[in-house]
Amino acid sequence: MTSGTLITVAPTGAESAKADVPALPVTVEEVVATARDCQALGAAVVHLHVRDAQARPTLDLGYVGEVVAAVREATDLVVQLSTGGAVTDPFDARLAVLDAAPDAASLSLGTVNFGRDVFSNPWDLIVELHTQMQARGIVPEYEVFDLGHLATLERLLDRHGPPHGGHVHADLVMGVPGGMPGTAQALAACLPHLPQGATFAATGVGRTSLPVMLTALAAGGHLRVGMEDTLTYAPGEPVRDNAQLVARAAGLARIAQRPPLGPAEARSLLGIPRTSVEATP
Repeated sequence: MTSGTLITVAPTGAESAKADVPALPVTVEEVVATARDCQALGAAVVHLHVRDAQARPTLDLGYVGEVVAAVREATDLVVQLSTGGAVTDPFDARLAVLDAAPDAASLSLGTVNFGRDVFSNPWDLIVELHTQMQARGIVPEYEVFDLGHLATLERLLDRHGPPHGGHVHADLVMGVPGGMPGTAQALAACLPHLPQGATFAATGVGRTSLPVMLTALAAGGHLRVGMEDTLTYAPGEPVRDNAQLVARAAGLARIAQRPPLGPAEARSLLGIPRTSVEATP
């Protein structure tokens, strides 16, 4: 069991509209302020989806690069980009976000239904993302939406070698309509199928957020929270901001006697080189 807890914040996502969720950070300034606040409360990684000037999800490299640079300048957080984008984004655009040179990026391990939509992740795309990240020195976070995706991960590593940095870190995404449920039983079913030496985080979508967090902590795992996945803090109570979700996760981690890891500790865990600021004595 890891002595500390890696907390990732996913502040925006690609699904919710700013008009429907006014607290959602979509501008560069809002994302930077969110990242700074969340680092102060215990987040070590920020998982970024990017919006354009009209607050629409975008993979345009101009917008993506601007957000990456701004978050790096304002914080020490590990900057992780989504290569999932929105469910309608083409594969070439999803691959192209790696040109923004993040520290890390998500890598979804299989196709899954998202409510009425289909999030397509065929084998060839998975391999291309994995090998491109190896070549570019980007650390993947393997996104697992169902138990069979862990079999895909095993095949991927066997055929194409370990990720950059050598450490395998997976995120169990639970509670998506069409994916595995956000239950203790589902999380426990995944654990024997993780690669030897791998670490995992868990994301509970919507009302599954709390049971998934508690189960993950008890099982020695890490946490991902944020308004990408959770818009209600309690029944009838909308989330105020991402900092509120990070504060709750950090509090639970401390109760579990596994306090939040800082960004430098997160880089060590994930196999990401330290920044020049962190490397200064």
